[in-house]
Amino acid sequence: MATSRSSSPAQSWTGIQAYVVAAFCLVLGVALGYLFRGSESPVAGAPATTTADSQPSQPAQSRITPEQQKAMVAQAAAPLLAALKDNPNDFDTLVKAANLYYDSQQYPDAVTFYQRALQIQPRNPDVLTDFGTSLWFTGDADKAIAEFQIALKYEPGRASTLFNLGIVRWQGKMDPKGAVAAWEELLQKNPNYPEKEKLQEFIDRAKQHAKS
Repeated sequence: MATSRSSSPAQSWTGIQAYVVAAFCLVLGVALGYLFRGSESPVAGAPATTTADSQPSQPAQSRITPEQQKAMVAQAAAPLLAALKDNPNDFDTLVKAANLYYDSQQYPDAVTFYQRALQIQPRNPDVLTDFGTSLWFTGDADKAIAEFQIALKYEPGRASTLFNLGIVRWQGKMDPKGAVAAWEELLQKNPNYPEKEKLQEFIDRAKQHAKS
C-alpha cells in the first residue's frame, strides 16, 4: 500500500480508500444492523449485515489482526494528516479523514475530525449526521440525537438522518415510539423511498416492542 511520492494526498486517498473500506467496513449499527454516514442512502446503501455466526470462514493467514488494521488505517490517514498540517482548515480533507476513521470503526478519532469540519461548515447536514452517528458509536446517545436534530433543522426530511435518529432513539434511549415517529416521518417526507418494505418491517418491530 505504499504511495508514490509524486501523488497528491487526494490521489493517494482515492487508491487507499477502497482497500481500507473493504477491509474495515463491518456492520454499522447494533441490533438492526444498519447505521449510515450522511452521504449514504439508508438501507439501500448499507453494507451487508454480518454477525459472528454469519460471517464466511476465512483462512487463518488471510485474517487481519488488530495491529495490522491499525497500521493500515495509519498508512491511509498519513497523506490526509500531512495535508492538514499544511492547511488545517481544508474542509474536504477533514471530512475524508473523519470518514476514514469512521469506516475503520475508530469513532473517537472520527468525532475529532468531524468536529473540526463543523467548525468550518456548521450547517452541513452530511457532516452533522456523521458526527451524530460517531457520537452514538462512542456511547453518547443524547448528543447523537441532538446532532441529528440540528441536521434536520437544516435539511428537514433527510432520509439517512431520520433513519439513524430512529435507531438511536430505539437502541440508545429505549424509545421505540420515538423510533417509529422518526421512521414514519421519513416515509411521509420521502414518498419514493426505495426501501419502504424493509423500513416498514423495522417500524412494525418497534411498535411490537412498544407494546411489550
